Amino acid sequence: MIRGAHHHIRRKLILLWCLPLLAFSVEGVKTEQLLLIDLFYNGLKSGVACYRIPALASAMDGSLIAAADERIPSCADLGTNPNVNIVLRRSTDGGNTWEAPKVVVDFEEGISASDPSFITDGQNGDVLLFYNYMDHVRRRGVYRFQFIRSSDHGITWSKPIDFTDQIMRQGWQKPFLFITSGNGTQTKDGKLLHTLAHVGEKAAYVIISADHGKSWKLIDRPLVPGDESRVVELSDGQWMVNTRVNGAAKRYTHTSADAGNSWVTAPVDVLQDPGCNAGLVVSGARLYFSHLSTPKERKNLTLKWSDNLGKTWDGNLTIYEGSSAYSSLVPMAGGNLGLLFERDDYTKITFVKIPSARLR
Repeated sequence: MIRGAHHHIRRKLILLWCLPLLAFSVEGVKTEQLLLIDLFYNGLKSGVACYRIPALASAMDGSLIAAADERIPSCADLGTNPNVNIVLRRSTDGGNTWEAPKVVVDFEEGISASDPSFITDGQNGDVLLFYNYMDHVRRRGVYRFQFIRSSDHGITWSKPIDFTDQIMRQGWQKPFLFITSGNGTQTKDGKLLHTLAHVGEKAAYVIISADHGKSWKLIDRPLVPGDESRVVELSDGQWMVNTRVNGAAKRYTHTSADAGNSWVTAPVDVLQDPGCNAGLVVSGARLYFSHLSTPKERKNLTLKWSDNLGKTWDGNLTIYEGSSAYSSLVPMAGGNLGLLFERDDYTKITFVKIPSARLR
């Protein structure tokens, strides 16, 4: 069953949820004056084993939408977990307060939805929420891909749209193949881009829609080495895929100057990485990247930025020195950034607004 969001949450209920959260957050961790607000955390809801996999979107009206896995019986990933839902929270005041958590994808027992990710369509205002899907009862081990669409900035959502067959290569019977959590992107000419991770091939693939998500196709050129990745269009029109590579202790990039027909692959030694999903976004001419700036351990979440298309990374801001993991990054009004990330051994998913004054 999909629980649509056609029911408007009353303001009183919003305040009841937000006030305890903000009180907890103000008393919690501050990092160089950055306030960390916990949106999903162990104990938030009875019967939920944990929350994992952050995704953050900025809607056209300025609303922020934060999503995560709600993992019921255990914290196991999609492949072995028969009950995972997608839950979200919205903020209409720049991340200062947040509406109550709302489950937007919830199938019957034995069917799971996991690994949320967003694309905001800047041409029509729609927000697309992607996830990976598995029917553990009838098709255990088979990954499928779906999304739901909101045309009112994340308040209500469509029924699920399954587009698996549009992007599956012939011969991919039962691969460990999934859509990367966090964010896809939109090019200046309106194309929607997202990435697939093919763990068996140790490769990433780009998928594309030229009609606002009505249809999709696979760009059938494996990006090796690759895994969970972010794709963006740089200010000069090139596409860049930045990917984790397990065991490499650093990131790799793949860049294309011809809309994905050919790619140039390069290691980025300066971007140390333990093999973890990261955040990547273009804001103006600047490229921002959030990752775990260590070669082995999942800790020290750091924001870096580049003003020369990723050739060098001259900006550096430590967000959280402790245990941390996946992150999702979006531009906000006024040159600020929004960041949603996992911390403290996967017990919290936390939002932080990074003011533009800290990005100079």
